[in-house]
Amino acid sequence: MNSPRTAARQYWVAIRAMIVFTVVLGIGYTALITGIGQLALPWQANGSSVTSNGQTVGSSLIGQAFTDKKGNALPEWFQSRPSAAGDGYDASASSGSNYGPDSPVLVKAIKERKAAIAKLDGVPESSIPPDAVTASGSGLDPHISPAYALQQVDRVASARGLTSAAVKKLVESQIQGPDIGFLGQSRVNVLQLNIALAALSSTSAKG
Repeated sequence: MNSPRTAARQYWVAIRAMIVFTVVLGIGYTALITGIGQLALPWQANGSSVTSNGQTVGSSLIGQAFTDKKGNALPEWFQSRPSAAGDGYDASASSGSNYGPDSPVLVKAIKERKAAIAKLDGVPESSIPPDAVTASGSGLDPHISPAYALQQVDRVASARGLTSAAVKKLVESQIQGPDIGFLGQSRVNVLQLNIALAALSSTSAKG
């Protein structure tokens, strides 16, 4: 049976080990990784914030809605894909709907979204890309397909008094190819596209 003195020594060793590992792993390691991130990839480490006119307007990694207070799509902006995260693009509630392809709820939602988009963009429902009516697995996807972006060109151009050719050229300039040439698909970041659109509109107004 251990004596009180031996037990006290063991407790002290355990306490010192806990302090050392807390400092090394809890503070030192965290500080090291944070420092590397700030030096090597500061933009990504700080949330990939996107600014416009000196103000932070969002993150390039998290989508957002371009709607009015009632949730109606604003025709002068390119629209994002639907989101099932909280009330929409809620980073604290990232998730998909978890509805299967045969779910009556999902089928109904897709049908309603198709009808709304067809009316908004003036296109037949059969031409609407899948990403326009389905949410991503995270509910936070900031991208849409080039097909969906190009579908919106005429509506955005009309709402802003711009030519469709100018807006189409803008969309094409914002298309990002697959990562390292083959991972994923081509895509368009909606927030960055809309920031570029606002700049184009401002330039056209001055001209």
